[in-house]
Amino acid sequence: MNTSPLPTRALLTLLFVGVLMGAVDIAIIGPALPAIQAEFGMNNRELAVLFNAYILCQIVGTQLLAKLADRMGLRRIYIFSIGLFALGSLLLVVASASWQLYLGRAVQGFGAGGLFPVATAVIAARLPVRERGPALGILGAVWGVAFLLGPILGGILLRFSWHWLFLINLPVAALLVLGALRLLPPDSGRAPKPFDLAGAATLATALTVLVLGVNNLDTSAMLASFTSAAVWPLFAAALVLVPLFWHIEQRAADPIMRPALFQSRQIVTACVVGAGVGAMQSAGVFYPLLLVEATGLPEADAALMLLPGVLVSTVAAPVAGRLINIVGTRVVILASLVVGVLAFQLIGRAEVTLPIFIAASMLSGLSMAGLLGAPLRFVVLTEASAADRASAQGLFSNTMSIGRLMGAATVGAVATSMGGGVVGYQSAFLGMSVLGMTLLLVGLALNSRSAEQRVIREREAAAARQWQAAQASQARNSR
Repeated sequence: MNTSPLPTRALLTLLFVGVLMGAVDIAIIGPALPAIQAEFGMNNRELAVLFNAYILCQIVGTQLLAKLADRMGLRRIYIFSIGLFALGSLLLVVASASWQLYLGRAVQGFGAGGLFPVATAVIAARLPVRERGPALGILGAVWGVAFLLGPILGGILLRFSWHWLFLINLPVAALLVLGALRLLPPDSGRAPKPFDLAGAATLATALTVLVLGVNNLDTSAMLASFTSAAVWPLFAAALVLVPLFWHIEQRAADPIMRPALFQSRQIVTACVVGAGVGAMQSAGVFYPLLLVEATGLPEADAALMLLPGVLVSTVAAPVAGRLINIVGTRVVILASLVVGVLAFQLIGRAEVTLPIFIAASMLSGLSMAGLLGAPLRFVVLTEASAADRASAQGLFSNTMSIGRLMGAATVGAVATSMGGGVVGYQSAFLGMSVLGMTLLLVGLALNSRSAEQRVIREREAAAARQWQAAQASQARNSR
């Protein structure tokens, strides 16, 4: 394990830029949509499909590419993910028809799905335990940076052409591939068990129908929407496919999602909390709408009022990672949930003025710094075996993504059912504070710092024994 400062800094830069590239492109298409609509004659529904294709394929790609990384090696799949992302970007640049745009965004999203879980697994494989928390914290700050950088890049590059929003990815991807070849160790050759094709197909189908079902929900008429032909068959299919997938995984030689992951109370707890945190994060997207309703501020100006919270989150995420080594993950997670509940209570109960809004936004940013980045992912890394690190991170990422989808739908439904406007959104945010309180109770099941350190020592001792056994076997074979 190489832990000298220069290679470590270079490695973290490589991983940070790779994840940032994928994160920026979630939102950067937004400023390009009017130009794309004018050039291709697309309607609003087609533009929504173009946006959602990235999200859907990212969710599907996360679990499948994470599993391939565990099977084939981290460097190989990291480079493959970057290559897919670059290919999708190129397809967007050269597209001459709308179906080519859809294809480009789908390929982009699928490739982006592999970047975060593989990057997290690389940190676990290359860095000692004390450096993992700070490194994950730096990686967690990427979302705040992406929020700041995306609009700036969009504003600059759109002056030339919308194509430049995606063309810029190509030289960045080339540099990332070169960096990965230099900084990531070669993948060890191994003969993996047969690939779980049935599990992969079932999981991909289940995730697809679930995401499409959530996207088809009409939050202004939730009950009627649930029973509509565009929604209930998709949810019914997901309900059938999930137990079928579980049945397949229990019998697969090398399952896409190893059932043993769910035998870890810590991993299950982290995923449950992660899903709730995803819902809380997506609720924050509606903050500017409340500010517009309460103060009459223009929408563009209201969105800018989120920047103080984004800056707080960006600065605090690495700090949260360092606190893991001092107080343990449970304390950081529970404290962050308390701050998140306070943010929702403040914006849900107080008269919404600009100072109140900024204060709530900053509290929310501080909360997300301790929940989206290092601590929960550190829990998953600690509990997962070395052979399942990327798969476990993929599972966690997807539970958080599904939480985001459900959270956005829930806020819209509650706000509408309460008559919309200020009262509607404040009611939804108070509901999210109740979710935060529930997550606090769930989070109490996480290990204390002493128990967490004991698990880490046991993992390190097991890894040392495995390494010694491999060295002894290699010595015997060489005689």
